Amino acid sequence: MPKTDLELMLSGYGLMTAQIYYRMPDFESLLQSFAWQEYDVAPDFPRLLKFLDFWDRTLDGAIHSVQFSHRQLIAPGDWKTTDGELLIN
Repeated sequence: MPKTDLELMLSGYGLMTAQIYYRMPDFESLLQSFAWQEYDVAPDFPRLLKFLDFWDRTLDGAIHSVQFSHRQLIAPGDWKTTDGELLIN
């Protein structure tokens, strides 16, 4: 069963955004861009590398360059449970 986004974030995954610049197959002098977001683990980025490998093997547009950013949104220490609740009215 796939993990939810919250489960991924609690297990160390962060939101990774990649901007991929690639050459058009018919017009190699033109660069096109493609934005891709996925939860991934720094510093190895296995999902990004898997996606780029897929791109290289199956798509015609040759990759020119990749820029990416990564932000860990929730760390395991940030998650706290509550022991009670306060009801007003």
